[in-house]
Amino acid sequence: MNLTHHFLVSMPQLQDGCFKDSLVYIIDHSQNGAFGVIVNQEMEMSLGEIFSQLSITTADDTLGENAVLKGGPVDESHGLVLHKPGQKFEITQDFKGGVSVSSSRDILESIAKRETHSDYLVVLGHAGWAAGQLEMEVADNAWLTVEASTNILFDTPIAERRQAVGNIIGVDLSTLVGHSGNA
Repeated sequence: MNLTHHFLVSMPQLQDGCFKDSLVYIIDHSQNGAFGVIVNQEMEMSLGEIFSQLSITTADDTLGENAVLKGGPVDESHGLVLHKPGQKFEITQDFKGGVSVSSSRDILESIAKRETHSDYLVVLGHAGWAAGQLEMEVADNAWLTVEASTNILFDTPIAERRQAVGNIIGVDLSTLVGHSGNA
């Protein structure tokens, strides 16, 4: 099983504070483990605050209003920018499915100057799984897996992303329960 470029939809029994009602985008998955980011949880921090902390100026104050996402519980002070492939920055890696990840200051400067296209997500932190861990969680029904869509990732409002993935598979996620019954 390779879940690179897949969404993980948390099931109701997954009550961990960070992953409760989450939608995770798996950036990379191999025999060594998995790496992804939560893409439906806004932090109480704006992009403008990040610009300010890094002394990056922008002539467009509306950029500063953009949300920063809580990417996961690992390394929460480390920022990543997910974006469509094309532009390369000091630290950029392209992944399967039409998504690149950059983690150097120059991408934020490019965003501030509007030199970068608008298809990007700024996240702090990430989620990681050891070898075999994610496979076990999927087998234990902690996650629904769905092939990812860059339209959902970049074009769907944050609050609607999780249900948009449910719509792909025809599931109203609000009706899911974390236990089964007997007939």
